[in-house]
Parts: sequence; structure tokens; C-alpha cells
Amino acid sequence: MSKKRSQELPPVHIGETRVSCSGAVRDLGVTLDSHLSLRQHLNIVCRKALFALYRIGKVRHLLDKQTTEILVHSFVSSLLDNCSSLLFDIPPKDIAKLQRIQNSAARLVSRSTKRKHITPVLKELHWLPISFRIQYKLLITTFKAIHRTCPSYLSDLIIPYVPARPLRSSSQHLLTIPPVRTKSFGSRTFSSAAPQLWNSLPGYIRSPQSMEQFKTLLKSHLFSIAFCSV
Repeated sequence: MSKKRSQELPPVHIGETRVSCSGAVRDLGVTLDSHLSLRQHLNIVCRKALFALYRIGKVRHLLDKQTTEILVHSFVSSLLDNCSSLLFDIPPKDIAKLQRIQNSAARLVSRSTKRKHITPVLKELHWLPISFRIQYKLLITTFKAIHRTCPSYLSDLIIPYVPARPLRSSSQHLLTIPPVRTKSFGSRTFSSAAPQLWNSLPGYIRSPQSMEQFKTLLKSHLFSIAFCSV
């Protein structure tokens, strides 16, 4: 027996106009469907990125490596990174769609064949894989929220961890992880995902520092995890 789907909302009447529910809406560049799966958004991003890669590939023989990489970052990586924090903890098969595009972009820049393993190519280009790029973007936003340099509606979601009695963890700059009702969506919200990722960082990265220092240490940390076996 198939799972029972949530009942669709009835249409709304505004004067003599009948407004029906839409299967997906676009908000700030993100396409949201009724189930918040973001798969429609991913399909749109992938289609645009593949078309950009196709156009760059047509003139690749006229470009050097540096120029090609600049074009890829401008027209492909920017699409993959746009609102990528929303993609935290989505199913691996959906992340794989974006990863295949990044792999194609890396091969285009490095002129490597499909037979060559892609991990050394990404490491040589110093590109974080998609899943780590999502963590990087989310942690940058978390850092800004902690230091109140982002909108208040995000900063207000971050609560420093204060134990009931003096403990060693009091000086580790941890965040409180709030309880969630649903694992599928609740753990993906900023208020839950941000503290989880932040608390998993080594203490020397969580310690107070400038944004530039934090970015450097964070990328080095994620890079070492992503390519630890290479």
C-alpha cells in the first residue's frame, strides 16, 4: 500500500479570481516544491550548469587553463554554490547530480580524460567536493551569525552552549543543538544543522578569530578530510 500523501490545499478565491495551488514556487532563486525535496531546483541548476559547460567546451581549445578556470567559476561553480546551504543533508543521489557536473568541469579545466580518476584532479585544482562545499558555505554563515554580521533572523537562531555548572566545555565555544520534531526536515534547518557542524569542528577553528583566518583554517580542515586517502 502506498503512503498516504498530504491533502492538497483548496483553491483560494480573490474576488472573482480563482487561485489554485502551485506544485512549485520560486523564491530568491530557489525553486521549492510542495514536499521541500529541492529536486526540481536541482534539475534546474544542473540544466543551466551543463549548458554553461557546453558553451565553454566549444571554445576550450582557444583558452589556457587559467582562463578556463575563471569561466568555470563564473558560470558553473556560481550556480552550484548558489543557496547551497539549503542542500545540507539531502539524499546522496541528489548530491551526486551536482558532483557529476563538478567532475565534468574539473576535467574540462585540466583536460583530463574520463578514464582518469577524478579525486586527484579535484585535489590538484584545490576544489572541495560538493558535499564539503555545502558544509563550507553553511559554516561561513554560522560564523557570521555568531559574530552578528548577518541578518538578525539568522543570528537569533544561534544559541551559545552554557552548561548548568562549570565544565571544561564552557570554554570550547560550542553551540546549543535544539531538539527537532522530524529528522527529515528538522535536522536540516539552520538552527539545527549549523550547531551540529560547528560543534564538530576542532577547537582551534571555533576559537575567536577574523573571518579571513576562519576561512583559511576551515578550508584546510575540510580539504584534509575530503582528500585524506589521496
